[in-house]
Amino acid sequence: MADELKRRLVHASGAGLVVLYLLANALDLGLTWPRFQVLMVVLALGTIGLEFLRLRVGLEWWIYEKLTREYEQNQFAGYGYYMVSMTVAVLLFPEEIALPAMLMLAIGDPISGLVSDNTLKRVKHPKTLVTMFVVSTALALPFFLDAPLVAVAAALGATIADGVKLRIRDFIVDDNLTIPIYASVLAYLTLEFVPL
Repeated sequence: MADELKRRLVHASGAGLVVLYLLANALDLGLTWPRFQVLMVVLALGTIGLEFLRLRVGLEWWIYEKLTREYEQNQFAGYGYYMVSMTVAVLLFPEEIALPAMLMLAIGDPISGLVSDNTLKRVKHPKTLVTMFVVSTALALPFFLDAPLVAVAAALGATIADGVKLRIRDFIVDDNLTIPIYASVLAYLTLEFVPL
């Protein structure tokens, strides 16, 4: 239980990247969106490098034991998918879409995990789905005050990614990979094609 709490806190710490960008932008510290994109690419490549060292070279730091789940011991870990998906969102979408999508992964996912029954059902319990949707909507609304339907669409994408297990043959796609991408895609489609 203590390790699970640590994992959730580390998960939530990713919101610090969004705060860093917003704060640097507000204070005019030179962290432009293109520079933030470069930062995210560097972080994602660093994460992939660490996973390569862990899986192929055998690097075993104590932190891996604390922050990875048992089923991740011999496969690419969730934190890797986390950084890759955030980076994909930042590279493919404008800041007003990518930033709330990042928050949905960083904050929404661990909160929905707290109310989840942790069973391996294809679709999570309605209480978990509603929690993820409400939290994700609340996280997105400040970015879309003039277009709240976009916030709802992004939250719906995050909720589907979090609540419905995507299986490709024997591989279950980690929601750390899908949450920011689904949220960003639905937000983008709503902005582009739905009259607001």
